[in-house]
Amino acid sequence: MTKPITALAAALLVSTSLGASAETLRWARAGDSLTLDPHAQNEGPTHTLAHQIYEPLIIRDTAGEFQPALATDWAPSEEDPNVWVFNLREGVTFHDGSAFTAEDVVFSFERAKSETSAMKELLGSITEIRAVDDLTVEFVTDGPNPILPSNFTNLFIMDKEWTEANETVAVQDIANGETNFATTNTNGTGPYVLESREPDVRTVLSQNPDYWGMDEFPMEVTEIIYTPIQNAATRIAALLSGEVDFIQDVPVQDIGRVNETDGLVVKTAPQNRTIFFGMNQGADDLENDSVEGENPFASQQVRQAMNLAINRDAIRQVVMRDQSVPAGMIAPPFVNGYTEEFDAYSTDLEQANALMEEAGYGDGFSVQLDCPNDRYVNDEAICQAAVGMLGQIGITVNLNAQPKAQHFPLIQNKTTDFYMLGWGVPTYDSEYVFNFLVHTSGDDIGTWNATGYSNEEVDGMIRTLASNTNLEERDATIADIWTQVQEDVLYLPIHHQVLNWGMTDAVGIEVSPEDDPKFKFFEMGE
Repeated sequence: MTKPITALAAALLVSTSLGASAETLRWARAGDSLTLDPHAQNEGPTHTLAHQIYEPLIIRDTAGEFQPALATDWAPSEEDPNVWVFNLREGVTFHDGSAFTAEDVVFSFERAKSETSAMKELLGSITEIRAVDDLTVEFVTDGPNPILPSNFTNLFIMDKEWTEANETVAVQDIANGETNFATTNTNGTGPYVLESREPDVRTVLSQNPDYWGMDEFPMEVTEIIYTPIQNAATRIAALLSGEVDFIQDVPVQDIGRVNETDGLVVKTAPQNRTIFFGMNQGADDLENDSVEGENPFASQQVRQAMNLAINRDAIRQVVMRDQSVPAGMIAPPFVNGYTEEFDAYSTDLEQANALMEEAGYGDGFSVQLDCPNDRYVNDEAICQAAVGMLGQIGITVNLNAQPKAQHFPLIQNKTTDFYMLGWGVPTYDSEYVFNFLVHTSGDDIGTWNATGYSNEEVDGMIRTLASNTNLEERDATIADIWTQVQEDVLYLPIHHQVLNWGMTDAVGIEVSPEDDPKFKFFEMGE
C-alpha cells in the first residue's frame, strides 16, 4: 500500500534532494515565524527569521554585545542631551537594488511606533525622528534616554518606497487576524533573500550577493532551508538521520543521545528568557472558572498560595531533566535589576493550603490554563506539571494547550484568565520588562500585561526610567519597582530557560543568549 507523503515529509525530502553542501544549511525548530512583517510581532522565532532578511541599526553578536549594522556609530548629541545621533552605513542597498537612506529609517521607526505595531513600547520616549541628511538620523526623546540604543536591536528597517508601493504602510494586526503584503513578502538589506515561503512548512533563503557585509562576516552559508517541526521526536529524528543540520531546540530527554552520535554535537548556554504564568487579577469575575460573581485571582493570598504550590525544583528535575534554572522573578540574571534576593523561591504546601483557607477558598475552585505547545522548551509538559501541583491546594486546572499562533492573541486581546508566557529581555534592562508586562495596559504601553494589574505609583516610577541619567538613582527605582511586583505576586515565575542547540560538527557557531542565530556568523566545515 502506498502511504501519503505529509507536508513535513515532502519538505524534508525536497531539502535532502537538493543536497547538503557545505554552503546549504538545513535548519529546524519547533515553531515558525508568525509573520514576515518586521513590526507586527515582538516574538523570538519571528525576529530570528527577520534577522536573516532585514536589519536593524544595531545588532547583538553571539556574545550579546553591540555590533554596528545599518548604523556605523551613534552617540548623544553634544548640543542637546535629548537627542541621539546615528550615522548610517554608506552604499547599502535593499534586495531590489534601491538605495538605503535616512528616509527609510525615519519611515520604519514611525511605522514601528504606530498603533498595531508590537514594537511601540520600545519607542515610547521618542518624540521626533529627523533625517538630517541621507546618512544621518536624529532621535529626539522627551528627556535624556541613556539606554535608547538598547531598544533598537530588533527594530528592522524597511524600504519606504517598496512598502508604500505595496500598500503595506499599516503594520499587520496579528491579534485580529489581519494580513498584508509584508506578511509573506520581503525587501530587506540583510544577508539573505527570501526565495519561497510556505508558513509552518518550509522557507527557503538564498545569499544576497550584494550584501554590504560580504567581506566582514564569514558568510559561508549560501542557502538556508528552514523547516518548522513541532513534534519533538520527529525533530530529533531529522537531526539524527541527517535530514537537517541544525536545530535550536533539542528535546531535553535527547541531549545525551545527540551528543553520543558521531558527527553531532549539542551546545548549551543559559538563555535570556524566563518562563512564567500570568493571572487575570484585575477582572471582577473570570470567564473560565467555577466561582460565580468574584475573582479568586484578585486575592493576593490565592496568588501567593499558587506561588508556594509550584515545585520548581521538581519541574527542573523531572520535566526539564536539569535543563532549567528555577526562578523567583521574571527577569534572568543577564538583566540590569536582577538580584538573587528577588530570584529566591520556595515550595510550602502547608502554608499554601492555609492561605487558601484564609482567602475563603479552602474548598478550591476550577480554572482554565492557556498554554502554548510549540513555543518554549517543554511548554505543554510544564503546564501539565503545574496542573498536578495546583491540584494539591484544591485548584482544579483545565489545560488548554494549542499552537502559539492561537495562544498569543489570547494574551494580546486580554481574553485569557490564566496563561503561560516566556519573556526575553533584548535590552538587558528591567525597563523592558516593566514597559510590556507591569505598566497598566494601554494602547502604547503594557500591551502584554493581561493580568489587569494597575498600580499608579508603579506606573509613575516606570515612566521615570527612560529619562533618568543618574544611573545609581535609576537602579534604585528599578529595585523599588521589583520590590512592589514581588510583594503583589504579579506573576508566577517558573524558571530561566536553558538553550540546547543541536548541530552537525561541521557547523561552527556558539549559542547566543538571545536564541537568535544569525547565519552570516556561521562557519561551515567539511
